[in-house]
Amino acid sequence: MPTSSHALPTLELANDILSLLLTQTVGPRILSLRYRGGENLFAELPNLITETSVGTYHFYGGHRLWRAPEDLTLTYFPDDDPVDITPLEQGLQIVQPPDPAGLQKSIALHLEGATVTLTHTLTNHSPTPIVCAPWAITQFKPGGVAILPQVTDNTGLLPNRQIALWPYTDICSPHIVWGNQYILVQANVPDGALKLGFPSPRGWLAYWREGTLFVKKAAFDPQATYLDYGSSSECYCNDQFLELETLGGVTTLTEGASATHVETWEVYGDVEKPVDETAVEGIVKKYRMA
Repeated sequence: MPTSSHALPTLELANDILSLLLTQTVGPRILSLRYRGGENLFAELPNLITETSVGTYHFYGGHRLWRAPEDLTLTYFPDDDPVDITPLEQGLQIVQPPDPAGLQKSIALHLEGATVTLTHTLTNHSPTPIVCAPWAITQFKPGGVAILPQVTDNTGLLPNRQIALWPYTDICSPHIVWGNQYILVQANVPDGALKLGFPSPRGWLAYWREGTLFVKKAAFDPQATYLDYGSSSECYCNDQFLELETLGGVTTLTEGASATHVETWEVYGDVEKPVDETAVEGIVKKYRMA
């Protein structure tokens, strides 16, 4: 069903529980996710841009597929050309034209109940091999709480977890609550920004806002090489939005080769705010997120 968002033509993929809006003229992008007719869970950023040597990159908000590692030229190629959207059983597939480096992005979506399965694909159409990793990024409205699960294995005298911090992250920030099992990020950063990443064998991230819980799942491969000091999951936050990010392992794509990265989204309503680790543990058990 055609509609519009950010003054961009879109298609709607919906059932009685969830509604998603996919852009037709840029992308691949998902600009909106609504639970039971409520407000858009995603950030709406029609005027947020980054100027680079390869052009103007428009963020728009919502969900996007990038190539990692982050590079101001290769990652930020503008994706302002129309995309090809084709129907799938209970879903849609979005395919963009190859970028100037020959890399093509596509996202296939499958909607069932309160669950969305997204298959992100990077395909190399260039004769030059491309070393990269799929990078799935979802931007949310601020004002909520991100839940970042940590490894809890008892490894005795050996370490059991690692965390990557970006240089603009204040480790003493009051917006980061450091727990033994869960890190909470309060998405009300008034200025500046913070970002942290970590390997995520538990395979999920979550964001709570105004009673709605969004859970983002992606399998962790212990044999894969992950960028950013081994981070398969990352969280970025500033005053305009919070991002939950998952990454696939690094791979070398020869001409015609593809890399895929699958996420599953689950959305729940009437969830109490996770104020501490005890509250989070109750949520994890109730919704079987462990």
